[in-house]
Amino acid sequence: MDIIYNIIETIIPFDFMKYNFMKNALIAIILISPLFAMLGTLIVNNKMAFFSDALGHSALAGIALGAMLGITNINVSMILFAIIFAILLNIVKNKTTYGADTIISVFSSIAIAIGLAILAQSGEFNKYSSYLVGDILSITKEEILYLFIAFIMVLIFWYFFFNKLNAISINTMLAKSKGINVKLYDNLFAVIIAIIVMLSIRWIGILLINSMIILPVASSRNTSTNMRNYYLMSIIYALTSGIAGLIISYYTNIPTGPMIVIISGIIYFLTFGTKKIRKLS
Repeated sequence: MDIIYNIIETIIPFDFMKYNFMKNALIAIILISPLFAMLGTLIVNNKMAFFSDALGHSALAGIALGAMLGITNINVSMILFAIIFAILLNIVKNKTTYGADTIISVFSSIAIAIGLAILAQSGEFNKYSSYLVGDILSITKEEILYLFIAFIMVLIFWYFFFNKLNAISINTMLAKSKGINVKLYDNLFAVIIAIIVMLSIRWIGILLINSMIILPVASSRNTSTNMRNYYLMSIIYALTSGIAGLIISYYTNIPTGPMIVIISGIIYFLTFGTKKIRKLS
């Protein structure tokens, strides 16, 4: 890690990079941003934006149940609950005639209510309230290692399953006719989203994580003319907003998570304006 710290100080010779917590936050953003962008493109393509938001809200129930059951590692309880939540949501969504957004809203509302009720009853809400907004500046070297493992896991997943998931997002019936097990890959993708979202909640925050996943992808849709450009620009926008948000938050004393989302929002409206101008010309 010391070698990485030295490289960061060389590449970014600013005073704030003398602090290890800033270096850790930068490394985390460099890992998290591409993860969110890669998953976000498929989330948007599959019209699952509400799904990732619901998963974020389910973290509170995972925390509460873990605390109630005496699980010392909150990440374990959050991930286990999120996986069950994601698969159950997929099953119910596929077996009902209601719109997917309605089912997702029902699950999201119930999960966050359960979490709030348990934490309030046990008097532990204040202990975990920081998870609502997150604090990426608190990330440790060990947690960065977990993020790196998650990054490699998503890259492997992307390499082997992207084409199948992309085919499903384009036309479900056509994907089935090609022999693709739609339910299997749909559930597998949901589990991957659940794991990555839960691993990131502590640093990004329950209220912000969906914005960080969706906004860079939405910006890329405004400016991209082909699929390759769409995926590349999603990563670039995510990295730009992440790094810029970290640096600006240091000088303005605004929490890093909200600042990253603000920068992502500005990029979105700039690209949206560019798209409108291009259509008029």
